Amino acid sequence: MATILWRFLVCLSRERKKILPVRNIGSSIPSVKGEFPLVEAITGPTRRRECSAVVRHSSRHIRTGSRREWRKLMICHRAVLGFLSAFLLSASLSTQGAQAADKLTFVTDFGYLGRHAYYFVALDKGYYKDAGLDVDIVRGQGSADAVKQVAAGTAQIGFADAASVILGRANDGVPVKLVAEVYAKPPHAVFTIEGSPITKPKDLEGRTIADSASSSLPKMFPAYAKAAGIDASKVKWVFVTSDAIAATLALGRADAVTYYTISEALMQKAVAPKKLAIMKFSDVGMDFYSNGIIANDEVIKSKPDMVRRFVQATLHGLKDAINDPEAAAKILNKYQRQIDVDVGTAEMKVISTLVQAPPEPLGVVDKARMKRTIDLVASSFDLKKPVTTDDVFADGFVTK
Repeated sequence: MATILWRFLVCLSRERKKILPVRNIGSSIPSVKGEFPLVEAITGPTRRRECSAVVRHSSRHIRTGSRREWRKLMICHRAVLGFLSAFLLSASLSTQGAQAADKLTFVTDFGYLGRHAYYFVALDKGYYKDAGLDVDIVRGQGSADAVKQVAAGTAQIGFADAASVILGRANDGVPVKLVAEVYAKPPHAVFTIEGSPITKPKDLEGRTIADSASSSLPKMFPAYAKAAGIDASKVKWVFVTSDAIAATLALGRADAVTYYTISEALMQKAVAPKKLAIMKFSDVGMDFYSNGIIANDEVIKSKPDMVRRFVQATLHGLKDAINDPEAAAKILNKYQRQIDVDVGTAEMKVISTLVQAPPEPLGVVDKARMKRTIDLVASSFDLKKPVTTDDVFADGFVTK
């Protein structure tokens, strides 16, 4: 663009010689530096001196003509140069704005699944970009893994189960807090195969349940066992990689698996032609906060505006995905081809039943209910130290 401006000045000088008769009016010609300071800012001091020289040179060789014609030319000169200066300044500011975007890594709770569609909606529709964010979405290996990555700074923001945040803070002093809740209702469940000997929670005793080692569900199972009247010590656990859970159930390598109800469609595809049987944690009266957006204490303290912008852009994507699950699933499929649109659509439909119901805004946290969630976790585990709502939740990032 600097070269274009330079060429424009040269051409303008040449055109003056053609249009105006010779006349020594050098004093009437403005200095480039004095009259157009942006020229030096845009083209540099060297080009500015050259531009000034061109103007001075042309002034000594201009043939006599009316002052009115000269003034018309200078008005044109100033108007066009002003336009170019404004255009270049606008382009410069736009470039600076793009360069100033905050880069951050966001880690999911569990691989890439249909339930993560709204993050990709926010990415694809430019909600993160409009918020001044350059977001890299990476896959996690369970809520506990997401909490560890955010605590270590590998990811600045993540998505994890509230129980994992509570346990991490109480037992290991992990500096991570929830900043917004997405699953206001628990999606936790035990999946078995229809027709198997397991038809009720009590039947899980003496059986094998599979999940990934970093999943939050095995951590919450003791609370479920207590509520359902199960002896948790009589249940054997097998830990596999997150992408092998469905196959483990389908191939009979475990009697059951713990999974989110959100992924029922995906699990059903994996075990077909067999049929799934599902026992939800909520069926035995469990009511607690589940997954939400998390951030490191240091990031919350040092970059609260960045966290707030991420939360608002994400919730914008979530609203869009709830309003049109299929469109959200199609966007997700563009980025993650392995996730079928029908599966993504089904998962987003389940998400819509778990989020905060109106009139409360999406993402908001009720501190009394968060306290009950903490108490539920504390009743199922030996916590090294007690934690409060303020220890695990940072307020002020959701617009109420």
